[in-house]
Amino acid sequence: MTSEPVTAVVLAAGEGRRLAPLTNRRPKPMLPVANRPILEYVVEAVADAGIDRVVLVVGYRGERIRNHFGDGREWDLEIEYVEQSHQLGTGHAVLQAEDAVGDRFVVLNGDRIVDASIVRDVRDATVDGRSPVMAVTDVEHPREYGVVSLEGGRVVGVEEKPEAPVAAGRINAGVYGFSAAIFDAVRDTSPAGELGITDTLDRLARESSIEAVEYHGDWYDVSHLWDLLAVNASLVGAAGAGGGSGDDGPDGTGDAGATDAGPAHAAVADDVVVGADVRFGPGAVVGGSTALGRNVHVGATAVVENAVVLPDTVIEPGAVVRDAIVAGNARIGANATVAGGTATLVVDGEAHEDVRLGGVVGDNATVGGGATLDAGTVIGDDATVDPGVALDGRIETGAVVRRG
Repeated sequence: MTSEPVTAVVLAAGEGRRLAPLTNRRPKPMLPVANRPILEYVVEAVADAGIDRVVLVVGYRGERIRNHFGDGREWDLEIEYVEQSHQLGTGHAVLQAEDAVGDRFVVLNGDRIVDASIVRDVRDATVDGRSPVMAVTDVEHPREYGVVSLEGGRVVGVEEKPEAPVAAGRINAGVYGFSAAIFDAVRDTSPAGELGITDTLDRLARESSIEAVEYHGDWYDVSHLWDLLAVNASLVGAAGAGGGSGDDGPDGTGDAGATDAGPAHAAVADDVVVGADVRFGPGAVVGGSTALGRNVHVGATAVVENAVVLPDTVIEPGAVVRDAIVAGNARIGANATVAGGTATLVVDGEAHEDVRLGGVVGDNATVGGGATLDAGTVIGDDATVDPGVALDGRIETGAVVRRG
């Protein structure tokens, strides 16, 4: 056992290409759910677990993370930053923290939301000298993650995204406890391509096994655009806002305060989080599972439901926006329609059927009045869609789509 305080290393260097266009200007861990960055939930879980020092491994768009979290004082934490200048996998990211940690530490993925309880349990097992330690949990679609094989409470194998059907839903939950020996173990691992921490863990599991710590609490992962809607809906419901509370963060994603339009002006469901300085026109309707970022304007008689709307966006009168993500400083024209529903989307050559995603509108994009977006439409940053256009599929960044 060691009396040395345990540090949490949080891996937050990734880009999240499958979440484009939302990640063109922000790293994946800074995508907002219920008006707060994913990474903020992770940092708060660490603080609530009683760990007071965090090493954030940053890389892609790392300045967004540094500007938001600063020195960690707001979370009663000491935050140090290390740089992963080239995104060469999670194992490589762990190596960047070698000089910033002691003999025992915990590691978390910065894009998966978990309860403080599992961080605490892994920390305690690590302090007791039972490293390496891996949190394991059950999910509905295990083949999308690292599937673990267990024997008597020990992990004896980890297979990342197996192609064959799996018998059980137990996966690697992305919370680990390590001693400093992990660094040499990572360096001794020589897989093809990127250096993933699961490559090292699979080798260690097969050689000597890894202690499994069972976790049955909330576990949220945002791998695809439609996941952002689903996780937002879960966390908005937990927040139970209808106007929101808390403080705006430096990037404007925090929920805060009341709006300047009360019930007489608009109908806002209970499970809605509303940022500071949001304005509603007369007769606007905001349905459940929705987060409206700071300085959003929802025009008269517009309808927004099951949506994530980032700061400074304008939804003009009469527009309908359902099952949609609208990025920052975008504009949805009067009487435009994102009707919502399910679609089949192809990501990295893989077809995902019947996913609920009405549409995505990128940063600074404009959808003209009366335009219609079929379910699954993704409009890139800075694109312009002329009034009256009917769209489906993907529209590239900066494109201009004209009627006829």
